[in-house]
Amino acid sequence: MQPHPMELAYLSALKDIMDHGIDRAGRNGDTRALFAIQIRGKFADGFPALTSKKLAFKAVKSELLWFLEGSGDDNRLKELNGTDKTIWTANAEADYWKQKAKFPGDLGRIYGVQWRKWQKPDGTTIDQIARVVDKIKNDPNDRRLIVTAWNPGEIEDMALPPCHMMFQFFVAGNKLSLHMVQRSCDMFLGVPFNIASYALLLQMVAQVTGKIPDELVLTLNDAHIYHNHFDAVQEQLARSPLPAPTLWLNPEVKDIDGFTMDDIKLENYQSHETIKAEMSA
Repeated sequence: MQPHPMELAYLSALKDIMDHGIDRAGRNGDTRALFAIQIRGKFADGFPALTSKKLAFKAVKSELLWFLEGSGDDNRLKELNGTDKTIWTANAEADYWKQKAKFPGDLGRIYGVQWRKWQKPDGTTIDQIARVVDKIKNDPNDRRLIVTAWNPGEIEDMALPPCHMMFQFFVAGNKLSLHMVQRSCDMFLGVPFNIASYALLLQMVAQVTGKIPDELVLTLNDAHIYHNHFDAVQEQLARSPLPAPTLWLNPEVKDIDGFTMDDIKLENYQSHETIKAEMSA
């Protein structure tokens, strides 16, 4: 197995931003950015977990399962991940959000809540995930195989507005592809996580709908590197990526709500060491 083309495309995007990006002051630090970069890759080439630095795959799968539960509770994510701190804990404890939170750990109507409990004006909710899974099974040529987390009416009710805003599936015969659009893209820390998360989601949805996962496409709109990540990025770009791993899903699971942490495993994963960098809140 060779390095995954999606990792090569990601590394190329990092270099392009470093070489040609525009420096800007932002809400939480100075960045260098380009607009609307698209990266894509096929599942026939393996699972696109980055190998040029170690991916925290346990955190990837726990967060995705948490989204699929429809949860906005950081306490539940801690349970899934088996830790006392998650990538969401800083948002849950931020001063600007504490006055809105309904309980310690509450993150409001973030991703999973929008995916599974989108509020309608009449007070009922829409389960976008269940709806799209049903459509893939029963009306695969539908052009509305879409899930969105960007709800303008509830942005103020979220500890953090969604960065990965929406995704759409595409069925071609027995093959299933997914395109995700991301408005704000922390290229060094966040995007490797997003690549793996949506690759995992695609493979899970493909399994429960009887399809073969085909292609993952990410459109990265405000694609930026924080200035304090420059040294870390240069270290990563100096490394040679390793062969792509594969993903194992428990074949017994046929329901999107049936997966557990033990039903998802990254196999034959080799990587370079972790490169640490500070996360901007």
